[in-house]
Amino acid sequence: MDIQVNWKGKMAFEGSGPSGHAVLLDADQNSGGENGGLRPMEMIAIGLAGCTAMDVVSILSKKKQAVTDFQVNFHGTRAAEHPKVFTSGILEYRIYGKNIDEAAVVRAIELSAEKYCPAQAMLGTIFPIRLLYRIFDFETKTLLKEGEYIRKTPD
Repeated sequence: MDIQVNWKGKMAFEGSGPSGHAVLLDADQNSGGENGGLRPMEMIAIGLAGCTAMDVVSILSKKKQAVTDFQVNFHGTRAAEHPKVFTSGILEYRIYGKNIDEAAVVRAIELSAEKYCPAQAMLGTIFPIRLLYRIFDFETKTLLKEGEYIRKTPD
């Protein structure tokens, strides 16, 4: 894969890749930027969450699950000293729908973690990532089930 990052002034950069879409990166004012875009580490976290989210939604759709809303939250802990890498992370899958089968959710997360998501496969070798899920009723937003998938591949 080839990507390009072009400087837009101060600490702002526009990145683009083979898809033809662009994203703006910037630093905050204290770091010489204008807070006009995402930070690079945010992009890494968004890439991870987005990669697994696409997998899980696709798999749940193929399993005929009536998903009405879906989100993945990522909480990353970073080192205190530079380069301030991620030292651990939690992916939380929040699935809303009607009669969502917990086994289908677990299997979708498993397939993403173990087979399909390259971001998770790569980053999971660098720092431990916990995989939590919560299933909610689509009308009442009541939490119905929750759990954790434990990756089979070593972190």
